[in-house]
Amino acid sequence: MPGYGDSPPAEMVATVQGRVAFLDHVLQELGVQRPVLVSPSMSGRFALPFLLAGGDRLAGVVPIAPVGTKDYAAEQYQQVQTPTLILYGDRDTSLGPQALQSLRHLPRHQVAVVPGAGHACYLDKPEDFHRALLGFLRQLK
Repeated sequence: MPGYGDSPPAEMVATVQGRVAFLDHVLQELGVQRPVLVSPSMSGRFALPFLLAGGDRLAGVVPIAPVGTKDYAAEQYQQVQTPTLILYGDRDTSLGPQALQSLRHLPRHQVAVVPGAGHACYLDKPEDFHRALLGFLRQLK
């Protein structure tokens, strides 16, 4: 993500609109049509506004204990018709349950909790994580 890790800061992603435009640009450059967006943790600042602005461009979304869920109202989430798998580890006692509180307002959501996993459930229990993810993806076909 621009401005994180070893990547240089990017003025474009300083605003919500800029993050939506950035993600849209990435998907256009990749030539991806109706992708499933998998969004762990901090990438929620990109994925959530993109979902709310144009979720119909996505075949599905998998938020994994994302940040930023409290930035939006239940009514905003209720407008989204994109199939969603809310995913988090059961040992993630802060962001996982917090995200669920907000994201449960998405009308077409499912929830998968990875037992024995923390915030980075995809690292803690990769087999369980992938089982849940692949099960969701199969339902989208």
